[in-house]
Amino acid sequence: MLTARAAVMFDAGADPHLTDVQLRDPVGDEVLVRIDAVGICHTDISVAARFRKVPMVFGHEGAGTVVATGPQAGRRVGEQVVLTFASCGECCNCAADRPAYCDRATDLNMRGGRRDESSALRLDGAPIAGGFFGQSSFATHAIARTRNAVALPEPIDPALAAPLGCSVQTGVGAVLNVLAPDAGDSLVVFGAGAVGLSSVMAARIAGCRTIVAVDPIEQRRTLATELGATATIDPTGVDVAAAVLDVTGGAGAAIDTTARPDVIAAAVGVLRTRGSLALVGLGALTAELPVALIMGKGLALRGVVEGDSEPQTFIPRLADLYRRGELPLDKLVTTYPFDDFDWAWAAAKAGEVVKPVLITGG
Repeated sequence: MLTARAAVMFDAGADPHLTDVQLRDPVGDEVLVRIDAVGICHTDISVAARFRKVPMVFGHEGAGTVVATGPQAGRRVGEQVVLTFASCGECCNCAADRPAYCDRATDLNMRGGRRDESSALRLDGAPIAGGFFGQSSFATHAIARTRNAVALPEPIDPALAAPLGCSVQTGVGAVLNVLAPDAGDSLVVFGAGAVGLSSVMAARIAGCRTIVAVDPIEQRRTLATELGATATIDPTGVDVAAAVLDVTGGAGAAIDTTARPDVIAAAVGVLRTRGSLALVGLGALTAELPVALIMGKGLALRGVVEGDSEPQTFIPRLADLYRRGELPLDKLVTTYPFDDFDWAWAAAKAGEVVKPVLITGG
């Protein structure tokens, strides 16, 4: 057993707090990773708010160094890895390189695992819930499987590697893997958080002529411009669809990161005939949509999980884009010492920073 420091949610709906936990040794194809950096994602916050299986450790944007392996692990001690979502590797979607839509995705990523001797985590010797996104990386150490521990051929700053596992992968993948806009096309991004700003960067990489970022926070609109947006819109008190149409004349593609019904309706309204909308946000479970408009204009609405990524190839591609200067990840990240978890969590909940990343100190 290894003793680690982890952010544990003790009571349902409460904020996690740091305490000591124990991790068992890796088995099978598992790896034990020393977490060098871990991002806080909106998904951590939204799921924690309604999670009832406690105690529980969240965290799903871990980056670190392999320090031990199970006998069937496909990773080596000393490799830098980015931890991402878990998938079974056996279902039809995994076999078709669509692991984000794994038949067992909910069980492997969102349930918190089994609280028995198979659990990787223990608190005062008793098994606790974990395995969030196959990792539970709000900790100094985490156990993952080979499938969701992506090795980087060339190491990069762990604070910048961490967001590649979810938010950057989601935003960039939604553009490059799903919408695939033509050079010279127009794309509108609703919500300029980490996912939305990653989409802005991807739209610039794709060569979009017009890139519009819609967000009520001035600092995020300014950052969107720095990252490639050609126009920004403050949605406060305005007809957002009309404002976007004034800029684009009708967008070929749009991305909603907010999961707000009113925003989704506006996003549908800005599309030109046969335009496409990617839905990547986690929030409202239902939304009213203008079916006649969608049908009449031949619009495509597409739910997108983790950017439709096959992580073992796409995450190294993202790291390469960073090295080439096309993904300036440092502009998204605000770092915090791991001991300041409470401050970073509060900043993430309040939306005070785009991508808070905790540094463990290795």
